[in-house]
Amino acid sequence: MLLSIDENTKSEKSVKLFSGGRYDLYHYKTYSDIRLVFVPENQLAFFGREHDSITYLRYGLDVAFLRAYEDGKPAATPHFLKWSAEGVKEGELVFASGNPAPTMRSSTAAQLTFYRDTALPLTLNRLMPRIKLLGEGPVLTSLLTQYKLAAGKLIGLRDDRLVARKTIFEGKIRHTVERDPALGMAGGKVWDEVATAYKNWAPFEKPYQILEGSPAPGSSLFRIARQIVRSETVDQDVSIQEPIEILMLTSYLEELQRLGEKESPIKNILSGRTPQQAAEAFVKTSKLANPAERRNNSEDGMIHLATLLDPAGRRLKKKHDDVFKSVEAAAAKIAQYRFRLFGAADYPDATSTPRVEFGVVKGYVDRAGVPAPYAATFSGLYYRANDAGPYSVPKRWVDGRGSLNIVTPLDFVSTCDIGSGDYGSPVVNRAGELVGVTFDGNLESLPDTYLYTSEGARAVHVAGQGIVEALEKIYKASALLREFGIGSSQKPNQKPVASSQ
Repeated sequence: MLLSIDENTKSEKSVKLFSGGRYDLYHYKTYSDIRLVFVPENQLAFFGREHDSITYLRYGLDVAFLRAYEDGKPAATPHFLKWSAEGVKEGELVFASGNPAPTMRSSTAAQLTFYRDTALPLTLNRLMPRIKLLGEGPVLTSLLTQYKLAAGKLIGLRDDRLVARKTIFEGKIRHTVERDPALGMAGGKVWDEVATAYKNWAPFEKPYQILEGSPAPGSSLFRIARQIVRSETVDQDVSIQEPIEILMLTSYLEELQRLGEKESPIKNILSGRTPQQAAEAFVKTSKLANPAERRNNSEDGMIHLATLLDPAGRRLKKKHDDVFKSVEAAAAKIAQYRFRLFGAADYPDATSTPRVEFGVVKGYVDRAGVPAPYAATFSGLYYRANDAGPYSVPKRWVDGRGSLNIVTPLDFVSTCDIGSGDYGSPVVNRAGELVGVTFDGNLESLPDTYLYTSEGARAVHVAGQGIVEALEKIYKASALLREFGIGSSQKPNQKPVASSQ
């Protein structure tokens, strides 16, 4: 059953697949009354925090249980997933479901080259100096997540095998199109149109990212100010820390200074001040940290800054939209060519809508040549645990260690092509029984945005055995286990697995 927060009980959505080659009508039953039943401590759910994000081995109990209500009563959901008594096994076929974020599997070799040589390196070069300025905190976590996502994609694109496979496959499709009497050589020119567009755009990518695509990374005040200036929906419940705002805005003004007066009104912005002095003035004369003060007030320091930069950003946005309007049309043609050739056998790009993926539970060898077992156990959790920082555990986990079967799988990996957006989704075995919950992907899975391979890409899941072991031994949640149909005599088997230390 799909759960989402919505005021309606039923809804429909038309979903475009294969860039318009096919349209499907999705039907949803939604619940607006969702109540929290169980959630572990953040220390366990996000064990290792940003240090282990998008890596494996992982030791996170990143799972929560919710209850849907209708008319004030628990919803009747007779078609629920039964809990597996056996738990996950190495080599087992599993199925995962979710709403994977849009992928770019139809990207041309020219697009991948642009991302590899221009867009992604620029993103990384902008984020790293800011990351070095920050200590622990939500802003650092956000920037590190962005950095690792971009770095993972770039690592994949710098693997010559990925681009070579894309180029060879693209060449075969283009050759087939050009031999088609209804399309001919003119049909094949769409690839040239895409390549030309990206070549012409490349010099503008840097000012576009700085002024329009991703201005002032790490500054919540600037983001809110621009939303107000552009009459967009304003972010709510944002935590504002003045010292960090000044730090991030100083970095941004230095970036604008290097970009030059030709691209932005930096002289007018600084008005004879240093970037740090200007940043302090803009932040200290802003009231946007207070939600009640978030209105278009030209005397507000951050709104004044956003207003000064807005014309330059809009000019680049128009140029970007003009260039890529033709790219989108060409990309749609390419996707439709593929659909004509392969039909639904070439499954469509993800669209943030429901789908089911399949794979096998399988370890791998990471990019450093280190073998990673299929499962990480409680023993690995305690091996890494210490009394401080990202590897600390709550006292109840320290006290309860002796009661746990430490060879129980806590997290495991599979070759399921989850993309981004499947987090919190169930994983079932061939009998349709729940064996885990998806919560992450490894670094090697990030290039799957462009091309899926099962060589090193892995989805990371919380193991059903680990969830039961923690609920019973640490949280004493016997009532919840009974609802799952699990009693002491029905507990999933806990077989030793390869060492995960």
